[in-house]
Amino acid sequence: MQPLPVPCPARLIPDATGAEAFRGAYREAMGRNAVFVAIESEAPRQWTVKADTLTAGADHAVADVVNDAIRNAILRLVRNREADFGAYTGPVYFMMHGVRNEERARELAAALHAALYGDLELLARAVPSAP
Repeated sequence: MQPLPVPCPARLIPDATGAEAFRGAYREAMGRNAVFVAIESEAPRQWTVKADTLTAGADHAVADVVNDAIRNAILRLVRNREADFGAYTGPVYFMMHGVRNEERARELAAALHAALYGDLELLARAVPSAP
């Protein structure tokens, strides 16, 4: 498996549905000292987006401004009912349940992954601020 590029195209976000797939994707990220990101199918038409910075090692730092932007974006998704209440908003582990389709889950995961490497552009496009 190749390391995910930054920014990562949505189509390359791994589907970690099932315990074995999740463990494999998580181990792969940890082995490469990379941010873990994946989607998982919860049920028909319900997806989860997950990201974890622990796999990137102690040297990987996420600036407060980035964590704030991610938290605010996730809270907007919850308010807009694009993600279920109870999402994890960081600063180390991020999770959004109840995303309604795989394409949107991949888009959000790719945007979250880029943001965790300091590139907020995809996140701003995927989850625009209210006017």
